Amino acid sequence: MRLFVALDIDRDIRQRITEFRNQMRPLAPDVRWVDPETFHITLQFLGETKRLDEIQRALQSVRAAPIALSFRNAGFFPSPKSPRVFWVGIEADQNLQELVNSVGRVLRPLGFEPDAAPFKPHLTLARAGSGRPHPVPGEHSAPALQGLRTRLETLGPLEFGTMTAHEFYLYESKLSPAGARYTKLSCYPLE
Repeated sequence: MRLFVALDIDRDIRQRITEFRNQMRPLAPDVRWVDPETFHITLQFLGETKRLDEIQRALQSVRAAPIALSFRNAGFFPSPKSPRVFWVGIEADQNLQELVNSVGRVLRPLGFEPDAAPFKPHLTLARAGSGRPHPVPGEHSAPALQGLRTRLETLGPLEFGTMTAHEFYLYESKLSPAGARYTKLSCYPLE
């Protein structure tokens, strides 16, 4: 099973971001656009594993508070001049980082190491090349994303809404030629 831990997004915010995505998509038709049904905020990617029961038990021990989230603005990883990932920004209170740390702490004994890079909350809209924020050897920036960059420079501040996350999830990711499909396997409350 290919697993990850993430927060879901409220329907109204998902709809506003989808409308923005659909407006921007014609500017970069040659990149891989994320299906709005799969929008989420990844807390930790676990990859291929057969340790489902152990992971679920470990995540049950996570204690964290609800998280206030604001979705605003857009940008690129690794940078606007060398774009490979197009994203919507997320601002959150300290509870988000505390949840990320707690998830990492309970999963580390099972052999799942958190990302070495600092956690930067974002919602991926499109990917080019490997889709990784940092390139794989021989990979260059994606010229297809330059049209988005030019258009973003003409827009004012973008506001997509605010929400409070009251739970997080363990997801399974199934890859297919039509794109990844995500299934929620377990829900964990934030109290």
